[in-house]
Formats: sequence, structure tokens, C-alpha cells
Amino acid sequence: MVLNYIWAAFFVIAFIVALIKLIVAGDTSVFTEIIDASFSSAKSGFEISIGLTGILTLWLGIMKIGEKAGVIRSFARLSSPFFSKLFPDIPKNHPVTGSIFINISANLLGLDNAATPMGLKTMQQLQELNPDKERASNAMIMFLCINASGLTLIPITILMYRAQLGATNPSDVFLPIMLATFVSTLVAVLAVCFMQKISLMQKNLLLFFGGLVLIIGGLTFLFNTIEQEKVNLYSTICANVLLFTIICGFIVKGIINKINVYDAFIEGAKDGFKTAVTIIPYLIAILVGIGVFRASGAMDFLISGVRTGVDALGINTDFVEALPTILMKPLSGSGARGMMIDAMQTYGADSFVGRLSSIVQGSTDTTFYVVALYYGSIAVKNTRYTIPCSLLADLAGAVASIFFAYLFFY
Repeated sequence: MVLNYIWAAFFVIAFIVALIKLIVAGDTSVFTEIIDASFSSAKSGFEISIGLTGILTLWLGIMKIGEKAGVIRSFARLSSPFFSKLFPDIPKNHPVTGSIFINISANLLGLDNAATPMGLKTMQQLQELNPDKERASNAMIMFLCINASGLTLIPITILMYRAQLGATNPSDVFLPIMLATFVSTLVAVLAVCFMQKISLMQKNLLLFFGGLVLIIGGLTFLFNTIEQEKVNLYSTICANVLLFTIICGFIVKGIINKINVYDAFIEGAKDGFKTAVTIIPYLIAILVGIGVFRASGAMDFLISGVRTGVDALGINTDFVEALPTILMKPLSGSGARGMMIDAMQTYGADSFVGRLSSIVQGSTDTTFYVVALYYGSIAVKNTRYTIPCSLLADLAGAVASIFFAYLFFY
């Protein structure tokens, strides 16, 4: 229901703002721009879905081999001590636990092309355990909120953009990004645990988050001791080696277990194609709503209002110039990326605004895109408290990004 009201609000607010611009300012082009934006957004949604078809076909085929070879079940046993506490409704050693483990691992390493198909596969498995097929289960909400919080240890794409745009030290935002994304993920987990009455004061959960802190600290130390070019090189090599190792490992394990790996791949690949087709209407719906909202000028009005309010309170307003990226991030990943690049081009990659926009871009994922994509793939209509918890994590990530930007660069 929440997504229903938010989606309708995009259109209603856009219409009101456009009407005001037409009557008050005499802007006769605003409605044309809105219609153009709706068409282009629908086209983008279809193209994204079609673009995902090949990736989904590949990875769901590989996942099917891993599933039949028993690799996924092995991952499930490995991660069970932690995930059994965070996902208490999932049966012990169920294969979906292994899928969750692989998805989160891929997200941590910034492997978007692998993380999304694995995430969609996980949602399909969770749907099999879900007694009410149109209502999100507790496990689905926890999984999706963790994904929407965007926990990534190696934001290689952002570092590359900063390097291309002339940053003196592109990796200077590495530590602030890790701290901000850790805050957003922690808030997401805390929010969902509160709603589901899960205690975080459990040994396995404390060990996991403590271990994550140590990993972040270790990577921070490592990245600060090597040159930027080597950071990009080593990160890319490690990620690609790991990815191909997973593919080969699944296939070799399948052959050892006398599985027909080719037939298994084809079986999983067919599921990938069906999933890609299923998400098309959901993705188009959310992207058109966002596109209309942005084209009407509602986003600009919102930013101007915030700037006026912050200035009236006597608070430093330097961060306001990064608000387009902050406000766009939950709505559109490509839109937020464009805002980040525009901020660095306008103010400079080494400016406060340029750095803050980079930190925001790496702090969370795109909530509405993730919700539409993941729930749309399994036709879940009642998302319950998924969006409020995810938006709370987005807010925490934005506040943390601003705080760390001022702490490190102001």
C-alpha cells in the first residue's frame, strides 16, 4: 500500500507543480516536458529490463548448476549461524540461506551484475516459503532492506568517476563512503529487527558486525598505503577473479557430482528469461513516476525550499548543493549518478560538494528501484514496512554522508 500512495503522489504533485508553473510563470512547455519524460522513462524501463535478460539468464543458469551440485547448500550451512538469527523464519540449512550469502557477498565487493540476479533468485526462493504470495514475508523485508541500504566495501565505480573528472586523490572519499554505508546498513538492520522483535544482542550477530568493522578498518589501512592506480587495479582484478572462480567452481563441482551441467544451466537460464519479462511493467511504472516528478520541477522546488529553511536556521548551507544527489538517490540510480557527475563538473571533483555527492552516491542503493525490481519479480503487492525502513536507512546514510563530509573535508 505504501508504494501505491507514493507512486500516485509522484503524479499528483507533478501535476500541481506543473499547473502552478503554467498559470503563475506562463511556462507552456512544462506539460510537454512531463509527457516526454514519461515516454523516455518508459523506454528506459523497458531497455533496463531487456538489458537484464542476458545477465539474469547467465547467472540464474550458473546458480541452478550450483544448486544441483550442492554448492548453494554448502553456503547455507556456512552462513547458517549468522543468518538463522537475522532470518529466524527460514528453515535451518535451507538453500535460500546460501543464495542470501552469495548476494550479500557480491554487493560487498561491488559486483552489481552478479548481485542483482542472485538477489532475484533469492526472492524466488523466499516466495516458495511465503504462505501469503501477495504479502511480503519477514525474511523478504530483511533481505530487501539490507540490499536497499547498499553496503559496499569497494566503491570502485565512484573512484573511477572521480579519477576521470580530475580528482587529485580519487580515493580520498573511500573511508567516508565505507563509514556512511555501514551506518545506513546498520540502521536498516536495526529498524527491521525492531519491527520483527529480533534481538541484536546475540553472540553470532555481534561477531558478524564486529568482524565487519575489522574488515572495514583493514581495507581502510590497505587503501591508504597503496597508490590510487593500484587500488583500482587490485580491486578490479580481485573482483573478476572471484567472479570467474565462482562460475568455474560451480561447474567443476557439478561435473564431480555427475550433474549434467549444460542441461542444468539451460533450466536456470529459462527462469532468468521469465523473470526479466515479469519485472518489465513494475520497473516501467516506478521509473515513469520518478521521471514525471523530476520533469515537472517538483524536485527543484523541494531543493529550494530546503535551502531557504536551512539558511533561516543559520546552519551552514554548503551541503545543500549536493541535495539533488541526496534526493535522487532513493528514486533513480542513474539519475543520482548523473547528479553526482554534474556536481563534480560544476563545482570540481575536489570541492566539498563534489566529494559530498560522491559519498552520498556510495552510501545507499536505489530504494524504489530495488523494491520495484525485487518484489515485482515475484508479484508481491503488499510490501508492508519495507519502504519506511529502507527510507529510514537512506536518511541515515544521507545524514552520515553530510556528517563525514564535514568531518573529513570541511
